[in-house]
Amino acid sequence: MDAKKVLVSIKALTKRFPGIVALNNINLELLEGEVHILVGENGAGKSTLVKVLSGLYSQDEGYIKFRDVSYAPRDTREAINTGIRVIYQELSLIGTLTVAENIFFEQLPKKRGLLDSSTLNRKAQDLLERVGLDIAPDRPVRFLGIAQQQQVEIAKALAGKSQLIIMDEPTASLTSKESEKLFAIIKLLREQGKSIVYISHRLKEIFDIGDRVSIMRNGELVDTCDIREVTTEILVKKMVGRTIGKKIPFLESHNPDYSTPILSVEGLKRIGTDTSVSFSLYPGEILGIAGLVGSGRTEMIRALYGLDPKKCQSIKLNNKPIDIKSPRQAVKAGVGFLTEDRKDEGLLLTLSSSNNLTITDLKGIAKHGVLSAQVERTTAEKLIQDLQIKVQSYRQIVGTLSGGNQQKIVIGKWLYKRCEIFIFDEPTRGIDVGAKFEIYNLLWELAKKGKGIIVVSSEMEELIGLCHRILVMSKQEIVKEFTRDEFDQEKILRVSYKNYV
Repeated sequence: MDAKKVLVSIKALTKRFPGIVALNNINLELLEGEVHILVGENGAGKSTLVKVLSGLYSQDEGYIKFRDVSYAPRDTREAINTGIRVIYQELSLIGTLTVAENIFFEQLPKKRGLLDSSTLNRKAQDLLERVGLDIAPDRPVRFLGIAQQQQVEIAKALAGKSQLIIMDEPTASLTSKESEKLFAIIKLLREQGKSIVYISHRLKEIFDIGDRVSIMRNGELVDTCDIREVTTEILVKKMVGRTIGKKIPFLESHNPDYSTPILSVEGLKRIGTDTSVSFSLYPGEILGIAGLVGSGRTEMIRALYGLDPKKCQSIKLNNKPIDIKSPRQAVKAGVGFLTEDRKDEGLLLTLSSSNNLTITDLKGIAKHGVLSAQVERTTAEKLIQDLQIKVQSYRQIVGTLSGGNQQKIVIGKWLYKRCEIFIFDEPTRGIDVGAKFEIYNLLWELAKKGKGIIVVSSEMEELIGLCHRILVMSKQEIVKEFTRDEFDQEKILRVSYKNYV
């Protein structure tokens, strides 16, 4: 069998963000006519690598060549024109347009300045036949199922003469039969000389379609292997590595009070799902929520907080029933939520540090119904001192602070509200190592004061080093609980992948 030619060559590729090396010295070759699997834990660097290839990010060091020609796309349009297209898990089709219009959206055929519908539909029909989709090209996309929409996305990639098609979790919303149909299309594309980069948490399926597999961990490329030379166990071991929970020394200065829960949740079900979750949180406990992207971690806590519609048998705070249908009711009950997206959802970036710290309880800084600048300043300065927030003054605009200090501001505003329960979604994302440990110490201090803390994190080492218990979610359900003496990174990861293998 003739050796395959190199389509994309990546050398010493490095990408940094403030306080983080997202990609570190990546060296990788993608071959013509191969299905190249990309695996790794959440946060391993897969998405960043894809975004560099697709023109969303530019690298800081290293270079990429496409067919031996230097490749540094300034945007996604340039990447598409070169021959690289990404099909994301969240499809990008326009529901009000027809199948044909979506496929050729970037190059609609025209006749005398008007849309040439007959040519459009004929060309679309040819591509639909290539991907095995038997539908009318003039049918609106909104009437298609997810699997059919995905086939339209593939047809769209072929219309643009894409040579490298990157598929991000393509089977996440597909049934077994729909997945099998997708695999048949992928094999057909490979036979036609197309190259596929396939990202998936479902380890079993990669052995059905993959030629080679690359494993990423902590922004680095650990290994690239022939798919026939590895097993699921080998892949998991390479994804986890050898440093298990040692980077974050767990603080054992106190034990939670496990006599009575501070929060009890029974039968919490998001509208639109068939599954429910039940769990308890105890005073002084840091409870971790683990799981893969799409496992339902963030969706669960958003529903609990009243951000998303839900049904629930009961929610009890200190053994008393509470009704949380909105974030306002959650705050009133003493629950603070530190959102994953602190910049868009957790902070008012154009306002001062003092404004942000006191926004949760304006009555507390008012005198006779009028806001007091002096009370606001005194309150803010105490929080800044207690949390060791690095600011030039209480007047400094929050948008000018570092990520770690912004996160402290978010914690501070809920401390000021005197919350009993804190929900942290990815509390250290985008924060440098030094600031991370400051956040960990803040969480431990809150726990020592008897607060109940829920932490959702994609970093397994973070959960293992920080928490008293860890709940693992998969497909919108809690599938396993680990107590502190049971913590083992490889075991937790295996449980996370269990329903995907």
